[in-house]
Amino acid sequence: MSAWVNRGSRGGSGRAQGGFTLLEVLIAFAILSVAVVAVIQGFAQGLRLLKTAGDHQQAALLADQKTREMVTPVEGRDQGKEGNYDWERTVTVEPAPDLARTPATAKWHVYRIDVKVSWGDKRAVEIVSMRTAADAPTLPGVRSR
Repeated sequence: MSAWVNRGSRGGSGRAQGGFTLLEVLIAFAILSVAVVAVIQGFAQGLRLLKTAGDHQQAALLADQKTREMVTPVEGRDQGKEGNYDWERTVTVEPAPDLARTPATAKWHVYRIDVKVSWGDKRAVEIVSMRTAADAPTLPGVRSR
């Protein structure tokens, strides 16, 4: 089909040009620009979420590392900083009435190890674990310090 339409004897040159009006083109550009902005915002949000997930994973790994460092638990509190992360580890003895019943189990203690890793303004990860450990055996003839 031809882009030129013969209008017969009506006004002017007798031919009118077919196509889109200026208003239709402007509306199409407006719709296209809104769609492009939405897609760009979606990608930006995805990148922000990816960074947040990476930070959270690093904090969880650091908290797990600080928990596993306690080979022989000792009641107390430690804290430090590694990179952008601040960590705090608290070790407490939890009461365990069942362990005090016999002399064989009295040497055992239940420790609660709390590790909290924080970064940024309000972001934090906390790991709580329980661990049992026995008192060091006393050898005959050896003084304890």
